[in-house]
Amino acid sequence: MITRDCLIKIGRYNKPHGVHGEISATVDIDIDKLSKFSCLVSDIDGIYVPFFVGASRPKSSQTVLLTIDGVCSDKDAELLVNEDIYVLQKEYQAVASEMDDDEQYPLDFFIGFTVQDVQGETVGTITEVDDSTMNVLFLVQRENGETVRIPAVDELITDLNLADKKMIMDLPKGILTL
Repeated sequence: MITRDCLIKIGRYNKPHGVHGEISATVDIDIDKLSKFSCLVSDIDGIYVPFFVGASRPKSSQTVLLTIDGVCSDKDAELLVNEDIYVLQKEYQAVASEMDDDEQYPLDFFIGFTVQDVQGETVGTITEVDDSTMNVLFLVQRENGETVRIPAVDELITDLNLADKKMIMDLPKGILTL
C-alpha cells in the first residue's frame, strides 16, 4: 500500500487536452526526468493510486502533456484535474543523485532536512511544506516542539548539503518569533 510518507510531490494535473484522454500537468522538476519514474501517484478518494505514463510531451518548460494508461477520454482525464502528482520517494532519491546543482528540486524533497542559519545555529527540522497559499512555507519544528514558518524561497537558501540533509538559510531578523 502506498502512503503519503513514501511520496514526494512534484506537481499538479491541470486540465484535459483534447478528447482522447491527454491531460496537461505542471511539474516542479525537469520534464525529461518524468520518464525515470515507474509511475505517477495521486490521491483519489483518500487512496494513493499509481498511474502509468504511456507518453509525454513538453508544452512549456514546466508544463507537460501526458497520456496515461487507462485514461482514454476527456471525461476520464477530468477525474485528475487539480490533483497533486507524487512520485515514490526512493525513485526520486535515485533521480536526484543524478541531478546537476542548477536543477530544481520539488519542495517536498526537503522534508526531513535540518535548517541552520548562516551563523551555524540549528533552527529545526523541516516537517512539512505549506503550499495552500501563494507564499509557500517550510514548517520547521524547533527542538522545543514549537513550529515556525519560513518562506520557501531561493533567496533565503545560501547552501544545501544533500548528503547530510542540511539547508543553510539567511533568515530575516525576527522571522523565528512571528
